[in-house]
Amino acid sequence: MMTPNDFQSHTDRIEVDEVEIRQQIDKAVEGLRAKDLEALRQLYTTDVVSFDVEPPLQHVGIAAKLENWAKVFMFFETVTYEVRDLTFTVGDDVAFGHAFARLSGTLKDGTATSGMWVRVTYGMRKIDDTWLIAHDQVSVPLDIASGKGVVDLEP
Repeated sequence: MMTPNDFQSHTDRIEVDEVEIRQQIDKAVEGLRAKDLEALRQLYTTDVVSFDVEPPLQHVGIAAKLENWAKVFMFFETVTYEVRDLTFTVGDDVAFGHAFARLSGTLKDGTATSGMWVRVTYGMRKIDDTWLIAHDQVSVPLDIASGKGVVDLEP
């Protein structure tokens, strides 16, 4: 049976874990803005599964995930990445969360783009006391009548 002290200790640990997870997402934002693939590599599990907005249906492994970001860096001269309304539910060694995110910046040809807001879901695992992204999913709402993604919504 959990004593009040055990409960408080568990609650404190969850709060610390949530801060650490948010710091990892902040590092992802910083890594994207710096176009730093090595910094991003440190944030994912080696077997990360990503359901990104571009085909195929899934990208498996750290190399596939970093290839997606490398493609972004090929198109953008400067990258801005925003995360809004980030929410997490945290367990002992697994957490999940969701947010809105927007990738924008200046393209290689000098064109500024405001990007689009997407929905992102994170699955995190605590490995060797470090929270890593084990799964992410990015999506846009679908207009069922037209079969097209709706990319002009804002949070």
